[in-house]
Amino acid sequence: MKKLFHLKVDMSFLSLEQSRRDIAIDFLFYGFNTLFLTLLLCAICPSNKWLMSLFLVALGVVISSAVEYLSHRFILHGLKPFSVWHHRHHQQPKSSIGTPTIVSAALILVLIFLPMWLFTTSFYAIAITLGVVVGYGAYIVTHHATHHWKGRNGWLVNRKRWHALHHCVNPDCCYGVSSSFWDHLFATGTKKIKVENKY
Repeated sequence: MKKLFHLKVDMSFLSLEQSRRDIAIDFLFYGFNTLFLTLLLCAICPSNKWLMSLFLVALGVVISSAVEYLSHRFILHGLKPFSVWHHRHHQQPKSSIGTPTIVSAALILVLIFLPMWLFTTSFYAIAITLGVVVGYGAYIVTHHATHHWKGRNGWLVNRKRWHALHHCVNPDCCYGVSSSFWDHLFATGTKKIKVENKY
């Protein structure tokens, strides 16, 4: 009788440990949504608002990049339990530990799309969300590449070196993964490493 009421729920889609399938789903999900939101934006964008549309998409990319830096610096390295989970990633850099697709998508939906849709227009909401999705997609590809891809491409070598400084030299610097801009702006880049290594 107990077996009738015993339900086994598969919660693997919420696991921080990501399989190759999970990573592929992440890439496909954000790739598909980039294409879908782009087509949707083209369909609803008023003919006199193309420049505004490009500006809003670019703003979304900037927002995504800033959130990447700020969340890495202040949440993943400063707020429990996130800092504990992120410490595992530092201890096992070759493991695929990351935010599940359902969590990242829900955050973008709840924190970006819904507020914009409720308080502005669908055009603004879709444009900004597209930018955030593009920015987050760039982040997940870049982060995966820095840990798992081999290659001599100048961009990849630069990103791998930058991220290695964060992982191997000083975890209190080089927080940006897809971009170094915010580290340079807030002086948490390579200058901090050079100063600290003198002592």
